[in-house]
Amino acid sequence: MQSLFFLIDSILALYFWIIIISAILSWLVAFNVVNTSNRIVYTIGDVLYRLTEPALRPIRRFMPNLGGIDLSPVVLLLLIGFVRNLLREYWFRLL
Repeated sequence: MQSLFFLIDSILALYFWIIIISAILSWLVAFNVVNTSNRIVYTIGDVLYRLTEPALRPIRRFMPNLGGIDLSPVVLLLLIGFVRNLLREYWFRLL
């Protein structure tokens, strides 16, 4: 059972970092630091978008429009941190 907890925790930690990398890449693209006409940058950005957008889209529906500032990654990171802490708290209580 402990292996299942570590697998879930590792997946959530990996997704946490994917969201951070996706947000940083979107900033770099927005400020023209990296160019999306480069095939590698485009492919990495597309993969990150496909991984993060299904989780961010429902959050964006409920978030107010802040004039170009997207806080949905921050909300998702907080939710992932909450779920990870909740899992740690209750999982070890069961053991």
